[in-house]
Amino acid sequence: MTRDAAPAAPARPLRRDAELNRRRMLESARAVFGRRGLEATLDDVAHHAGLGVGTVYRRFPSKEHLVEAMFADRMEDLTELAAKALEHEDAWEGFVEFTWQAAELAACDRGLREIMLSKAFGHGHVAEVKARMVPLITELVERAQASGQLRADVVPTDLPLIHQMIGSVVEYTSLVEPHLWRRCLALILDGLRAEPGRSSDLPHPGLNQAEIDEAMCAWRQPKHPAAPKSS
Repeated sequence: MTRDAAPAAPARPLRRDAELNRRRMLESARAVFGRRGLEATLDDVAHHAGLGVGTVYRRFPSKEHLVEAMFADRMEDLTELAAKALEHEDAWEGFVEFTWQAAELAACDRGLREIMLSKAFGHGHVAEVKARMVPLITELVERAQASGQLRADVVPTDLPLIHQMIGSVVEYTSLVEPHLWRRCLALILDGLRAEPGRSSDLPHPGLNQAEIDEAMCAWRQPKHPAAPKSS
């Protein structure tokens, strides 16, 4: 009579120190990628966390692994915001609500802006979440058009380009006035109305000439993240 095979042992949870290190890595990654975008490296994250480079590489063998761990939840948050905006009774207000909330999340996080608008990284769960977001964004646009409040010639793919424009404003003016993007988004939303009525109250004053000169002096062309090498 053969003995039954022993059941596989459940995966052991990380030791307390290992879990603390993982949290430090993710917190440091959020800070580093939020400031520098996807050009940041695992070495940069290790330095910020005060950990050895080998410690980081043992937990995240590549930057792709770290991007997946860090940004999948952020993209899930955006998907939930889009789903919640569809529940709004007023289709235009739902569209505006999501556009503002997505901009709020991305304005202070360069890495999130880049992961939203690029396919250089995030080919696993991040890509799956993006795919689920597309029909939600499409429904937000079509719903606002059906109510006669959004221009009929707007297409869903205009939204990521609008966020790219807002991201450019953030990067250009961050050292002079980091909240100027709010003014620009309010102007854009007014332009998206099917029948513009009373102009929105702009949430921020424009730059004066001295401030735009300061922005010109401070601005540097951002580097583009390199695509991960295929193994």
